[in-house]
Amino acid sequence: MAPIAVWTGRLKGNLNLVRDYVSLLSGSAGRLVLSLAYFVCIANALSVGDFGLFATASATGIVLSRIAGFGFVSPLYRVATGRARLIGAYTAGLLAAFALSLPLVAIAAAGFYLAFFKGEMGVGAYAAVVAAEVLFWRSLEIVTIVNNGLGRFARGAVIVIAGSAIRAAAAVGFLFLGSGSLATWSLAYLGANAVAAILAVIVYYPRQRLRFRPDLYLARWRDSVSVAGAEVIFYLQSELDKLLVLSLGGPQAAGIYAILMRLIDLTALPIRSFNTMIVQRMMRNPTLLSRWPVRWGVEAGVAIVSIAGLAALGGFLHVFPTALGENVSDAAPLVLIALTVPAFRNLIEYESELLYARGKTTLRALILAIVGLIKAGFLVMLLRTMPTTESWVLGLNGLFFALWIVSAAATYAALDWSRPPRMTRPVTPAPQPGE
Repeated sequence: MAPIAVWTGRLKGNLNLVRDYVSLLSGSAGRLVLSLAYFVCIANALSVGDFGLFATASATGIVLSRIAGFGFVSPLYRVATGRARLIGAYTAGLLAAFALSLPLVAIAAAGFYLAFFKGEMGVGAYAAVVAAEVLFWRSLEIVTIVNNGLGRFARGAVIVIAGSAIRAAAAVGFLFLGSGSLATWSLAYLGANAVAAILAVIVYYPRQRLRFRPDLYLARWRDSVSVAGAEVIFYLQSELDKLLVLSLGGPQAAGIYAILMRLIDLTALPIRSFNTMIVQRMMRNPTLLSRWPVRWGVEAGVAIVSIAGLAALGGFLHVFPTALGENVSDAAPLVLIALTVPAFRNLIEYESELLYARGKTTLRALILAIVGLIKAGFLVMLLRTMPTTESWVLGLNGLFFALWIVSAAATYAALDWSRPPRMTRPVTPAPQPGE
C-alpha cells in the first residue's frame, strides 16, 4: 500500500501544481489580450515619436519602481509564502521603506530626465508617467505578489487582468476621445494606474493589523537591499536599450524600436507565470534543478515557447501588416528578423529568477550588472556601425545570444558552487529568532 500512497501523493501534488499554473496562465492570457489592445490603441493614437518617448519614460519608471521600498517586497513575499501571520508586520516595514526611498527615487528620476528626455518630452508628462509606474502599478504588483505567495493564484490573476483592463479602457478612450498629445495621455495613464492600484489594495490585500517591528526588519535589510540592487540592474539592463536608442537615434527610431520590443515582450507573459511557479518550488526544494538534463530541458522549453509565440505573431503581421494599425505596420517587417531575441531574453530572466529562488541575491546582482554592461556596449556598437534598421535588428539576435551564454554559464556555476543539502521532502523554513 505504501507505493500506492506515495504515487497518489505525487499525483495530487502534480495536479495541484497544474491547477496553480493554469490560474497564473489565465492571468497571463487575459493580460496578453488586454495588453495587445492597450498597445494597439496607444501606438496608433500617439505619433511614432511620441510613442517612443512614452515607452522609454515608462521603462524608466519601471526601473525606478525597483528602488522604491529598497527591495523590502522580497521579505514580504517570503513571509507570505511561509509565515502568513507576519504579513501585517512586514507590510508596515514595506510602507516605511517606501517612504524613505522616495527622495532617492525623485533624484534618480531627475537625473534620467536631464540625461535622456530634456528637450524631447515635457517634464510634467515625464513625471506623470514615472509616478504611474512607481507609486501605482508597483503597488498593484505588490498586491499580486503577496497573493501569489499565499497560494491565491486565481486572485493574483484577477488583479493583473483587472489592472490591465483599466489601462486598456483608458487607452481606448484616449484613442477615440483624446487630443492625441503625449501630455494628455500621460495624465490619463496616471489616473488609470491610480484607480487600478486603489481597487487592488482595497479588495484583495490581506486584512491584517499593521505592526511596526524594526527588530524583524534589521535581520532582512541586507537581503532587501541586494534584491533591490538586482532588480534595478535587471530592469536597467532590460530597458537600457530604449534609452540608448532614444539618445543615439532620436524619438522616431525609439518609437520603432519600442513597438518592436513591445511585440517581443508579449511572448514573455506565459514564461513569467512559469517563473513564479519554479521560484516557489525551488524555495521549498532547492535540489529541483540539480540535474543537467532537467536544466537543459526547461531551457529548451522556454526557448521553444518564446520563438513559437513570436513566429506566430510575425507570420500574422507578414500576411496582414496593418492589422494592428498604421504605426505598428512600420515595425511589422522587423518582427521575424528578430525571431530568436525573445528566447534569449526570456531565458536570461528565467535564470535570474533561479538565483533569487536560491537566495543568491548578491551574485544575481553581479551577473545582471555584467550582462547589462555587455549589452550596452554591443548595442552602441550595433547602432553606430549598422547602416539600416533591418541590419541592427538582425544583429540583436547575436547580441542576445551572447548575453544568454554569459548568463547561463554564470548562473549554473553559481548554483553548483554551493549545492544545498538534499531534502527528503519540501519543507517550509523554520522561523528565525525574533520572528
